[in-house]
Amino acid sequence: MNTQTLTIISHIGEDAINDAIALIKAADDGHDEEVSVAGKILTVTHNIAPTILPTILEKLADLGLDYSTIAPSPKKLFIADMDSTIISCECLDELADFAGKKEQVSAITERAMAGELNFEAALKERVMMLKGLSMDALQECFDDRVALNEGAVEMVAGLKEAGAYCALVSGGFKFFTERVRDWAGFDEDNSNEFIYENNALSGEVKMPILGKEAKFARLEYLCETKGIDAKDAIAIGDGANDLMMIERAGLGIAYMAKPIVAARAPARIVSGNLISVLGFCGLKI
Repeated sequence: MNTQTLTIISHIGEDAINDAIALIKAADDGHDEEVSVAGKILTVTHNIAPTILPTILEKLADLGLDYSTIAPSPKKLFIADMDSTIISCECLDELADFAGKKEQVSAITERAMAGELNFEAALKERVMMLKGLSMDALQECFDDRVALNEGAVEMVAGLKEAGAYCALVSGGFKFFTERVRDWAGFDEDNSNEFIYENNALSGEVKMPILGKEAKFARLEYLCETKGIDAKDAIAIGDGANDLMMIERAGLGIAYMAKPIVAARAPARIVSGNLISVLGFCGLKI
């Protein structure tokens, strides 16, 4: 059985670290573990059987602990979803509130992010429901509803200081991504674009729509053009349309994610604190 490294990060205190150590040492796998603690980070070198590891990881998440099953190392590319990952809301849902249709739009968003609906069709349907919404409403939505998730600025700054290129890729819209790009410090943003008529939303989306294939393609393009191996890339997101890039990157992270994503990503953030990304890369937090 191969030796692996498990990185566990606590933002809720030392007791949670001790609980994690006890949990792992109690695992009935017949092997010894080596553990070390540095501040918020617990590193475990283990031979935990693949049949037991998923149960342990789920228990770590239940304890409120972030974890990565990928050995920590600095990365050269960071590619991130925006809505409910870098920012705390879904922009279309919040826009829909200005049109009096938040409940209907949010229900579609939830199903699309869970992988139950075709992303492109769901996006078109939601945008059509916002037809006639003014540019002033978009700006008010950004000013009043959009907030960066905890640790976003520090995470991007830390990754860039370590030499990583940081890209925002979103199934959302340019109006929001370009503002979040500058706010959080990303190098670039890629997203969909509204079509406007008379300074208001026309109800249509500029084609082609940026979905899961386009996110994956952007990761591949940046790796190719910048001479980066995919194993040296990080991809992070919360929804089904992020899975392709998460599974392609050397470090794929599920952030406060839907079950379909949490089950398939090798790293998981359940605390909400994006600073954990730095810890997963072996960087100081």
